[in-house]
Amino acid sequence: FGSGKTFCGSLLGVLLALKYPQIKGLVGAQTYPLVRDTTLRAYFEHLDAMNLSEGSDWQFCKTERVLRFKNGSEIMFRHFDEPDKLKSLNLGFAQIEEMSDVPKSVFLMLLGRLRQRVMPSWRGFQYRLFGHTNPEARKGWIYDTFVGNPSPNYRLIIAPTTQNVYLPKGFVEELRKSYDEDYFAQNVLGQWVDNDEALVVKGFGGQNVRNLDYDERLDLHLTCDFNVDPMAWIVAHKTDKKVYFIDEIVLENTTTALAMDEFIRRYPHHKGRLVINGDASGDNRTCTSEFTNYSLMLRKLALHGYNDVSVEIRNFNPPIKNRITAFNTLIRSSAGESRIFVDPKCEKLLYNLK
Repeated sequence: FGSGKTFCGSLLGVLLALKYPQIKGLVGAQTYPLVRDTTLRAYFEHLDAMNLSEGSDWQFCKTERVLRFKNGSEIMFRHFDEPDKLKSLNLGFAQIEEMSDVPKSVFLMLLGRLRQRVMPSWRGFQYRLFGHTNPEARKGWIYDTFVGNPSPNYRLIIAPTTQNVYLPKGFVEELRKSYDEDYFAQNVLGQWVDNDEALVVKGFGGQNVRNLDYDERLDLHLTCDFNVDPMAWIVAHKTDKKVYFIDEIVLENTTTALAMDEFIRRYPHHKGRLVINGDASGDNRTCTSEFTNYSLMLRKLALHGYNDVSVEIRNFNPPIKNRITAFNTLIRSSAGESRIFVDPKCEKLLYNLK
């Protein structure tokens, strides 16, 4: 993170386009928004830094997604979701953004596209296929290809975040506090981490389990999973930095209404604010009720005198790997700090964590 991978990769693409007139390049990622929002932006920044003017030195055609130079060079920006559409290309170079998100089949397909006719003026020219990525969470095809058994003309460059002298002061230390040990080693130090690679929850231990007290004056968070068998809700207090799971409501073969009744039975006189968190899909209409799960809960709570209630959910669920990383960072950061604590009576939660 922040080591300059995209900066270097896009700079190489610009230099190749300027050095070898009429070269054809391809820049791609698994999705086009990733190419557009990161790599393409870096290309524009390099062109501006070189004082190359849009319109006279280069131009970008949005409809074709092609960057054209006045010397005849062209760089196409594409996604790899449909690699068969790229098989007719003849390229001088190809660049892959977030290489670990791309299957090996795409890498091999691009190798076969490096076949553009070499111009007589291209002295010292070499076909190039280059990419940048964070080390894979598991040692996959990139590790096998560039570390385990590399060909003579394959090269791997490790760029730890710690070696970028242009980052803000304290940037790395803040990441050390925020990430769990494996995530920090992988994405900051650039190490190939495969210890506990099969685990979803990492670093969980006795430091995360303690007897916790319920305080009726504090905000109470009700975190909801709406599976019917079982339906599992966790009750928590939290601060800006720490989460305290004090109770769980786990019912088999049930409904949202019955789970809500159980919550009201356990916490009938709560004086603080009640915050409902949960899956974004909980706001979808179900086939058994005209109300969403959350609106049903709000109606039940209002009928029982809960006045200060809010629903705080996202419009969509973040990617799974982002959620796992955020959770593990709270379980135990790379600095050894734990910010999630679970009461022993949360038996099902502890079972799943372990």
